[in-house]
Amino acid sequence: MKILVAVKRVVDYNVKVRVKADNSAVDLANVKMSMNPFCEIAVEEAVRLKEKGVATEIVAVSVGPTAAQEQLRTALALGADRAILVEAGDDLSSLAIAKLLKAVVDKEQPQLVILGKQAIDSDNNQTGQMLAALSGYAQGTFASAVEVSGDKVKVTREIDGGLQTVDLTLPAIVTTDLRLNEPRYASLPNIMKAKKKQLDVLKPDELGVSTASTVKTLKVEAPAARSAGIKVKSVDELVDKLKNEAKVI
Repeated sequence: MKILVAVKRVVDYNVKVRVKADNSAVDLANVKMSMNPFCEIAVEEAVRLKEKGVATEIVAVSVGPTAAQEQLRTALALGADRAILVEAGDDLSSLAIAKLLKAVVDKEQPQLVILGKQAIDSDNNQTGQMLAALSGYAQGTFASAVEVSGDKVKVTREIDGGLQTVDLTLPAIVTTDLRLNEPRYASLPNIMKAKKKQLDVLKPDELGVSTASTVKTLKVEAPAARSAGIKVKSVDELVDKLKNEAKVI
């Protein structure tokens, strides 16, 4: 079974995000970039399925600038067999990404596609669902457990009311939640081996996909600073302030 894993290049989660002075976008100058944490979980799950003998090949794919090869090399060091970069320098919408991934899915014909449920930069939580709709594949989102048996995959999903288990027929799309697994660290020997693994670079035009977006970012700004809190001496004082000052009750 072939597994396709999508990974995204994002600002490292330890970095404090800054907005450009003209409020046009996030400032990425001299900022450490890493693989999206949810994508790390997706790669780890694919590698575990291969270690169990379920999968025979893992293909990592990313859509982004040339520099995204760094994150694909990380995926290769973690256990992916080869990688594909769809080189696109523009800030693409979730739908454009899903269309490009669909073209790669059509080309590679994987039985299982694993994505992080969302990226920590845009937090859209849309690409996996859009890819499933475009490809016509079954989908299991927010997965906290994945079990493949024959041509079926059982996905335990985290939902508002608790857990939901769904049985999907392959091929299928799975998006990963935080509690699915704990990603491993790449060892130095595997990092060195990853440099020799196959990494193909494609252009959107080669895949026959238009990345024109109908969404336009008007302004990006940092969250407003919160005012300092106050301490109250009694419940009556708290109720009075909520009623007369905050006017929320």
